[in-house]
Amino acid sequence: MNPVIAPAARAAWSRMRLRQSAHLRDLTAETTFTAAHLIQPLFIVEGLRAPQAITGLGDNARLGIEAAADAAARDVQAGVRHFLLFPVPASRHPRGQSAHGPRAAEAIKRAVGDSAHVWVDVCLCASTDTGHCALFDAGGGIDLDATLEALAVSAVALAGAGADGVSPSDMMDGRTARLRAALDEAGHARVPIMSYSTKFASQMYGPFREAADSAPRFGDRRHYQIDVRSRADALASSRRCADEGADLLMVKPGMTSIDLIAPIREATGRPTGAYQVSGEYAGLTLLAAGGLTDFDAALLETWHVFRRAGASYVITYGARHARRLGLPA
Repeated sequence: MNPVIAPAARAAWSRMRLRQSAHLRDLTAETTFTAAHLIQPLFIVEGLRAPQAITGLGDNARLGIEAAADAAARDVQAGVRHFLLFPVPASRHPRGQSAHGPRAAEAIKRAVGDSAHVWVDVCLCASTDTGHCALFDAGGGIDLDATLEALAVSAVALAGAGADGVSPSDMMDGRTARLRAALDEAGHARVPIMSYSTKFASQMYGPFREAADSAPRFGDRRHYQIDVRSRADALASSRRCADEGADLLMVKPGMTSIDLIAPIREATGRPTGAYQVSGEYAGLTLLAAGGLTDFDAALLETWHVFRRAGASYVITYGARHARRLGLPA
């Protein structure tokens, strides 16, 4: 006589049966992922003659304009469809003025043409003599209006140089509205804004600050980036960016903000992505270097987790490996 199997046990066996082969696991997967959901950062350093390695970021390097254009062309052949450029000027200016960003955007867009979408980070930290994302008044406080104007001028110049989209990362209140108005007035109404809408003051940015030479020369950024303890502020920040005209929203760092992706997307109706920041990516490379994980499998796992959490896209230093990892185009 067959034993009576409780309904709960029958359900458990059914789940196990559906996990027993790759075909069944793929058939019943709740999320899908393609290379088109990934964005590859590029660090483009003015006047740099030879590539410079970046601690913890594997085959990512600081590149001169020509080398970056060549790298972008190779990345397109490897399946990359989106780039996020971080132009690093050779000199700094008290007001953050630099022509390097537009030149870099023009060169990369010329290299990839319509095969890829070129986003450019909009911030002042790599070009100001303070290393901060803002300009300061005579009393040492943030000069918000001057900062927003400098950001708007930069966004318009980048769009004029051929950037397909701009991505403000400064975390100044009101910057999305100012950029949208400036772009529209300059005839760039079709240029989208991918906002760093929820960006925390995090310890996970170390390799990036080395790559972009963007560490502040004094103090820190806690008075304009979001406190990691503040969920309400994080959600409000993204809602504000959406209200001001952002087309895409983002959480940063991705893994430590993973609880916010779905709530932001639901609250705003905007596609919401995750930035797998330099510290998170470096953690995988260092684990692999010590023989403690399979880098490819771990990287792919993190991407699927971001997607499962509701991310519409992922910015990752490993986007150029997507085809090798088996993701469809």
